[in-house]
Amino acid sequence: MTDSNDALFEEPGARWRSLLWGPVFCAAVLVFELLTGPVVHWVALAVVAVVLTGFTYVQVSAARRHVSVALTATELRQGTERLPVADIAVVFPAPEYAAGEYEPKKWETARVLGELTGIPRRRHGVGLRLMGGGLVQAWAKDDDGLREALEEVVVNGP
Repeated sequence: MTDSNDALFEEPGARWRSLLWGPVFCAAVLVFELLTGPVVHWVALAVVAVVLTGFTYVQVSAARRHVSVALTATELRQGTERLPVADIAVVFPAPEYAAGEYEPKKWETARVLGELTGIPRRRHGVGLRLMGGGLVQAWAKDDDGLREALEEVVVNGP
């Protein structure tokens, strides 16, 4: 039996290791300058590394808050919105389309969970019917993994 706080599915939105790209890039430029030229831009490279790390920190923090996904036995969290699993009646299968045809399923035009206006980039929708009959879209990079985890929780219960 799983604890209700154990994550059955999780995507962090962004990884903190992304903060290393700016300093690594500046270190590579520093090595190149040390090997090839008489002028080494110590201060400029240090400032650029700090600025790149600062901008990346803002992006990673925002992504971890607004584009993260977590599913437990009792709750689906999409960004800052939380949906009790007990409110989910049906998890729709992935849409399949014939070549050249595209008629969106009804759930594909439904409201997207989370505070964003649409599905975040590089994520895909998972259709849900709520107990009240409403349709919503959950989303994840690994939409098949989220769909499987949701089906397991909705069918088997917490």
